[in-house]
Order: sequence, then structure tokens, then C-alpha cells
Amino acid sequence: MANPLRLRVIAELAQGRVHVSELARRLGISRPLLYMHLDRLEKAGIVTGHLELSEDGKAMKYFELAPFEVRLNAEIVTAALRASDQESGQTGEQPDDHTKESDL
Repeated sequence: MANPLRLRVIAELAQGRVHVSELARRLGISRPLLYMHLDRLEKAGIVTGHLELSEDGKAMKYFELAPFEVRLNAEIVTAALRASDQESGQTGEQPDDHTKESDL
């Protein structure tokens, strides 16, 4: 949930179950990017995905919110920030006084 796009996904799904293509259109993002975020939300137990067959036999993936509650404290926020930094390749450390500008 540390990503603003994931919060938008949650807000859209709060209105009810949605087919993944429709959700991507509503959010204005690609389906591969949406699937990445949905995968993380699903692993966290916040959303669930279900495959259904359409009348013409196509597999359709729908997502909906799962019941969840979020509790935050300083340790959880710190752990989430560290995980986010690791994903993006950032260390979160600031250069010290001995770091030359060319080293940055």
C-alpha cells in the first residue's frame, strides 16, 4: 500500500468487483503495470482475483477487495520504507561531509 497507485486500485475496487481491463482503463495504466500492483495487493491479502468464463468462452479475470484492516506503528512504517528503498535500489542514506561531489 506504500504506492499511490495501489491506493487508487483500492479506491476503485471499493466500488465493487471489476474486470482487469476495465480497471486498467479507469486508472489510465497498462495491464502489465496493473497486474504487478494487483499481485502485490493479492499477496498482502488486500484483494482477491477470480477467473471466470465469458459467454464466448474467454477467461476473464476479476478483482475485488478482501476484508482488511491496516494498523500502523513506527516499526511497520520503517520496515515498509526500507523495503520500498530496497526495491528501488535506494539506500536511504545521505552523503556525509567527506563525500566529494564527483562521488555522487
